[in-house]
Formats: sequence, structure tokens, C-alpha cells
Amino acid sequence: MRVGQNPVKSVESIAPPAPVTVVVISYIPFLAGYYAQSLEILKRCLGSIAANTDGDYDLMLFDNGSCAEVRAYLLEEQAAGRIQYLTLSERNFGKAGAWNIALAAAPGNVVVYADSDVFFHPGWLPAHLAALKAFPQAGMVSGLPILTPEKFSSATIDWANAQKNVKLERGPLITWQEFWRHARTLGDDEPTARAFYDFNPTIQISKGKARYFIGAAHFQFAAPKAALEAILPIPAERPMGRVRLLDELINSKGYLRLSTPECYVEHMGNTLPDGSLSPAKPRRVRRLRGPLRKLLQWIYDRIFTLLYRND
Repeated sequence: MRVGQNPVKSVESIAPPAPVTVVVISYIPFLAGYYAQSLEILKRCLGSIAANTDGDYDLMLFDNGSCAEVRAYLLEEQAAGRIQYLTLSERNFGKAGAWNIALAAAPGNVVVYADSDVFFHPGWLPAHLAALKAFPQAGMVSGLPILTPEKFSSATIDWANAQKNVKLERGPLITWQEFWRHARTLGDDEPTARAFYDFNPTIQISKGKARYFIGAAHFQFAAPKAALEAILPIPAERPMGRVRLLDELINSKGYLRLSTPECYVEHMGNTLPDGSLSPAKPRRVRRLRGPLRKLLQWIYDRIFTLLYRND
């Protein structure tokens, strides 16, 4: 039996969500080994959003089964009003599975996605919105000069070639230093990165004074909500399986994939830089090979499975 009237019935209006939803997905299952510094990196990520975002936005955090220490930190951030939407998943859905939940739930007309190891520099949001305004056909805009294989942006190239007022240029338009600054944070060795850089020319698209590179990164991008609705859900079968499928689907639907010529975001990786957020000089790492490497990988896998498998 109901007694009295629900007081919410007297409320005449509710505040609408912000036009931009920033979505961050975190997964830190423990604070050791690969993840030893990941909580501090997550703090830097969220701190950079709070400090360097100009404009109206809501922050949505989807935690994909992290440890207790991470969940406690996120609850504190929400209580302080710095996270507007917080989901704490009991188990890990994989990256694509988390995308399906978080990107679909984001209420903004524009959704900005970032992995939890991305640092945002001042001016990043106006720069992303300017790109989407200049090219409303865009489905992904990343906030740093990015070089990706042409096959993931074939629709962008075809569209640009068909436009009379759009100019397409090819060449070494992203410098090696710009490319290596990002590639080194991904764990790439310099010879491998250099070979990719030399084999894949930069493609630039311009319309009037608006100039962007063709290509985008699925670790950070801005997208119209309508573009995401057109590709979701993404098949999700294993934790990091087929993350490139997001790029492929955006391309297959005919959306443009672009990146800004200036660096507005930075990938931090899983280790803290020395003294600043500019990537530190890489150290030479002795990589184990052969049977010993395989044995250690097997031991690591068994320990991880025993600690974190789903019953």
C-alpha cells in the first residue's frame, strides 16, 4: 500500500544531460606487474579531463571489473561530483563488450571516448568539436596526428576524391618525430615503427582553412552519437579481440575517420613518464626469447587465470 504522494511528482523539470559525454573505460585487475602504476595513470587521465576541458560535458566511467582499490577511488570521484555516470561491472566484458554498454548508454549528442591511459591537453574539446563541424560526415576524430593503414579509411579517401571543394594530399606530412612520439608509448621498437612509417604515407584532407589527417585511433576519438548507434553492438568474444572492428565498421558505414594536425591528447601507456607527460627516452629492454619466454608466459597466464577466472 502506498501512503502519501511521491515528492518527485511535484518537480516540474529536470536538467538535461550535457551535449558532450566523455566516456572512459578502466580495467585494472590488480596493482602489480603490468598494472603496478595503472591507478596513478587513471588518476592523471581523469585529472586532465577535469583541468583541461573547456565546454559543457558529462563524464561517464565504465569500470570493467577492476580491483577494490580502483573501485574505491572511482566512488570517491563520483561522490566529489567529478564523475556524472559511474558503472562498476562485477566482471570483465572485454573492450568491445564495454564499448557496447558505455557508448550506447552515453546520452550526449557527441561522445568522446578514451582509454584510461590518455592525457588530455588544454583546448582538446573545442578542437574535436571544430573538426566535427567542419566535416559533419566524420564518424571518428582523434586528437593527435595519427598514421593508420589506408584500408581502415577507404571511405574517407573515396569521399574526398568525389568532392570538388575538398583537397587530398599525400606525403610525409606527419614528421617521423611526431609519429615516433606516439608509437613509442605503444611498446613498438624503433625499427618496426620506422618500417611502418616509411611504408604508409600521410594523407591530408582540407576544405578551406580546415585541415586534418586521414585516419583515427580507437584508443581515443570523438564521434557523433548517431554514428556510434549505426555500428553498435560490436561483436565481443574475448577481452582484446577484434578492437579494430570499430574502425572497420565506421569505415564500412561511409563515415570519415580523421585526426587533428596538433597534439591535443597523449597516450601514457602503463608506466609513468619521468618528470613530465612527454614520453621519456626509451630504455633498452632485454627481451627473452625461445623456450624460457614461452615458459614464463605460460606461468603468467596460469597465475592470472587462477586469480581472475570467472567461476
